[in-house]
Amino acid sequence: MMGKTVSSEENAKLTTWLKSKRHEKGHTMRSLAQVLGTPHSFIGKIENQERRLDVVEFVRYCTALEVDPHEALSLLKVD
Repeated sequence: MMGKTVSSEENAKLTTWLKSKRHEKGHTMRSLAQVLGTPHSFIGKIENQERRLDVVEFVRYCTALEVDPHEALSLLKVD
């Protein structure tokens, strides 16, 4: 049975990856939010694991960061 994914180990890996990519690309929460057309609090909630991304939001987030979503998904693979 699956528990709440917002507090899962996989979500922690994903949000850590997204935050590191945001920093690598030189974005602040506000600048990324502007690219996405969302409030900056949206970015904060994602990075603080208060909110999770659905798959469409995840792809848009990666597109805004100009990163390959497959890279992040490979972190979540279970062997």
